[in-house]
Amino acid sequence: MQVLVGTCGFPKSRRAVYSALDAVELQETFYNMPNSERMAQLRREAPEFRFTAKVFQGITHSPNSPTFKRTKGFKPGENHGMLKPTRENLQLWEQFAEAVSPLRPEVLVFQTPPSLKPEPYIYDFFTAVMGKWRLAWEPRGETYGDLKLIEKVAELGVIIVVDPLRREPTAARHYYFRLHGLGGREVNYKYKYTPQDLQKLASIIKRLDGEEAYVMFNNVYMYEDAVEFKRVYSSSV
Repeated sequence: MQVLVGTCGFPKSRRAVYSALDAVELQETFYNMPNSERMAQLRREAPEFRFTAKVFQGITHSPNSPTFKRTKGFKPGENHGMLKPTRENLQLWEQFAEAVSPLRPEVLVFQTPPSLKPEPYIYDFFTAVMGKWRLAWEPRGETYGDLKLIEKVAELGVIIVVDPLRREPTAARHYYFRLHGLGGREVNYKYKYTPQDLQKLASIIKRLDGEEAYVMFNNVYMYEDAVEFKRVYSSSV
């Protein structure tokens, strides 16, 4: 299985990240709709690099989410967000997919907020947007507890994102892991992964069958942890 190690965003210069790691998940595409020329520029400067992208929050988050404070040129309406299969959301998805396409991202990542309830319409939304792109969904909060809903969405071909140090991955062809730190809360961005953590992560991934796994660090020390994990995993294979 091919294991691709990267970070959520660019914690160092782009040149340093391209040189040391395998992949980057763009975060700017979450806060604002992608700029097509910017996407093309990134692809030109790293033709063989693996990019993934976090889906625009206008599709995934509530219109009153505080994260919209960083959004320019878009004001969400009541029919936007929370993976509702509304005309407005589906139009926004088409705009997003077209704008991000020059990047040629390997995976488009939907991260939903903990406030999202496990509504049946989530399945309808993913049914409507399946097609050209490989999609991944990171359910959080109460939604993650609805295993029937998650299984139905996975059956569509959507990758279910987990942190394998917190939850056992379900067998699949493709894996996408996002690591937000360890501790009592769902995220702990200030956490620094220990050598024991990284060894455990490597052993979990080595037991999996599949075609590929993205291992994406999303903590303050993401670059250092990703570089070290890549070394640990390579030496353990």
